[in-house]
Amino acid sequence: MAAFTDWFRTSGSRAGARSSGAFDKQLAKLEAEAEGAALGLQGLPLNRAGDLCHRAGDTARALRYYGRAIDAFLEDGQPEAARGVAKKIIRVHPDAVRTLCTLTWLDLASGLHASALEHLHAYAVAARRAGRHELAGPQIVEMARVSGDASFLEMAVTALETLELGPDARLVREWAAAGGSADAITDPAALAQHCFHEAVRSNAQRRADGAVA
Repeated sequence: MAAFTDWFRTSGSRAGARSSGAFDKQLAKLEAEAEGAALGLQGLPLNRAGDLCHRAGDTARALRYYGRAIDAFLEDGQPEAARGVAKKIIRVHPDAVRTLCTLTWLDLASGLHASALEHLHAYAVAARRAGRHELAGPQIVEMARVSGDASFLEMAVTALETLELGPDARLVREWAAAGGSADAITDPAALAQHCFHEAVRSNAQRRADGAVA
């Protein structure tokens, strides 16, 4: 019986080593693809590498790859691809404050109001939980400043109240009552461009902070 147990353990160890070796080879191949790809294609293998790590249960490495994929997609001006990867990060790490900020800006850039409301609420909750009031407050105020959407302004007030930022909440409530701030961007193309630029800035700050997500 002892001999069988020893064989079983040895066999499992060898299988694990083979599996780990194949996993590392797949990652190395995807890394090489990303390094050799044209700018617009670099995010694809990095996204696949994140998926591979996530399936393997390596969450930390998955988040790093997903973050690099977002970097590549944003640098290439691909907001929808970046949004898709950001949503993966939120599924893996729901309290990713920086990613929720970037994702909300990308929602606004794409005119996806329902998603923007959902992610703005999640952003405020995650920021409060993490004690990142000073990070989230100015971002939410800026979102409200440029958005003329009544439902978004109402949600921004709620988000700022969640963060216990009373003066900011009162300011945005005034904007909501007036139908938007004096600086609200009414041209859809100009609003999309501004919000995408802010998403890029938010993501760049994530990298500067050294945050994975």
